[in-house]
Amino acid sequence: MLRKPDAYHRYHSAHDRFIKPVIEDFFHKEFPNTFGPNTRSNIADELLAIFNSNNRDSQTIKPGQILWNAVHKDTRADSRNRKLVPVVLTIVADEDISRLEKKKAISENRQSLIARITKEAYDQEALLSMRDIGLLLASDVGIISADRKRYEQKHSCSLPHTGTLHDMGSCITHKYQIVSKYIIEKKDPMIIAKETHHSLKAVDHYLKDYNRVKLLYLDNKPTEYIKAATAMPVYVINQYIDIINQYVKEQNAS
Repeated sequence: MLRKPDAYHRYHSAHDRFIKPVIEDFFHKEFPNTFGPNTRSNIADELLAIFNSNNRDSQTIKPGQILWNAVHKDTRADSRNRKLVPVVLTIVADEDISRLEKKKAISENRQSLIARITKEAYDQEALLSMRDIGLLLASDVGIISADRKRYEQKHSCSLPHTGTLHDMGSCITHKYQIVSKYIIEKKDPMIIAKETHHSLKAVDHYLKDYNRVKLLYLDNKPTEYIKAATAMPVYVINQYIDIINQYVKEQNAS
């Protein structure tokens, strides 16, 4: 075996001064018989990636913004494979101050803030829950949900959050909007998907479930029968029944 040159012996150990070798050395010493060198290297890379994504340079975060870990839009918060995404959210913006200068209600300011940060999170591949926003604003979740709904009603939109895209919580706003846009406004499912921040597959799923429940409900089938026939949870069936009743009322009123 060829002898390493003197320069190698003089300088090689200096590599250990960097953070990745420090992490690898930690696992080598603390778990000597558990991880091989390749595994230690991979673990160190993953830990560094987590650290770097959660350690933004102050130059990338503006005054009024914060860093928060939100659920990735393609995973559920209650999933075993849940993935969190570091997102930058604007808690205080110049327009917020302008509204307060004009003596606008705090609730109106909060509605705009909720809309802004849910959209910011979604643009960064993540979703905020109402609990997230309640924590960030030190507010009750009920207040946050009520203000979100007011904003959605006022602007005829559906904000992207875990309640709409992950079917978490008791939110039915997105279901009603999707059905309403399709049946009343006669919009194409592709346009509905874009307007409601849903995939086309999700829109088709909601419309299919709505029609299944509607067919049985208008045929006077009881909820338990609908549950057995569709394999849907009772709470989801009741949400669709609420939508059906609202739609029927609107049709009768017109």
